[in-house]
Amino acid sequence: MGIKAFLVISNLVLFHFCNAQQKRLKDNNSIGWYNIFTTTKLNSKWSIHAEFQFRRVDFAKNGQQNLFRTGINFQPDKSILFRLGYANVETFSYGDYPINALGKQFTEHRIFEMISIQNKFHSADLSNRFMLEQRFNGKYSSADLTKEDEYVFLNRIRYMFRLQIPIGCTKSQVKKPYIGFYDEVFLGFGKNVGENIFDQNRIGALLGYKLNETAKFELGYLNQIVQLSREIDSKNVFQYNSGLLANIFLNF
Repeated sequence: MGIKAFLVISNLVLFHFCNAQQKRLKDNNSIGWYNIFTTTKLNSKWSIHAEFQFRRVDFAKNGQQNLFRTGINFQPDKSILFRLGYANVETFSYGDYPINALGKQFTEHRIFEMISIQNKFHSADLSNRFMLEQRFNGKYSSADLTKEDEYVFLNRIRYMFRLQIPIGCTKSQVKKPYIGFYDEVFLGFGKNVGENIFDQNRIGALLGYKLNETAKFELGYLNQIVQLSREIDSKNVFQYNSGLLANIFLNF
């Protein structure tokens, strides 16, 4: 490639990037997500999943979301798990550009189907999770209302890749520290998708400790990018949320 062609292409890419940035509104928030996940075994293949996620902005001061999710698991072998479930999500008004156009808190009812595939590469654990969601988002037909009177149906697909690596050499198969990394992308589809197909992306880096076969704990950093489903002043709106992530996992 000649130097002139390279300069032309570079200028076009730079122009496109700057133009895209000018058409965006940015909302930066500090977040703290505090989560507990439980699995209750019924037999060798069936179990019940339940979780509660307490999501805050300004680390702990104000509400971002409360999420309760439950489901039934079927695990034919150690490498694959199927889950069918329901989630109840309460999203609060936060940030400079709230998700709800009226700046109101709203409820979401969600049905989901999930497949998780586990693999091992030397000492590292690899997982791929695919999730399909049917979402019913609360909507206010008037700014005077104090409770949602309509629900909008939305489809979303999610894919998460997670890598977990043990720290140090330990003979113990139970008590062991590890580091984890994951990336999850969310894509909306269907007639009510709104402004964008891209919904959000989450990247997490974690330090974990498996205490025993019943409990493990994780603490780390989370970066969340959310694109709102509407424009403001003819501009796309992106939330850039980052902060603390703390998880507790309990198996019964």
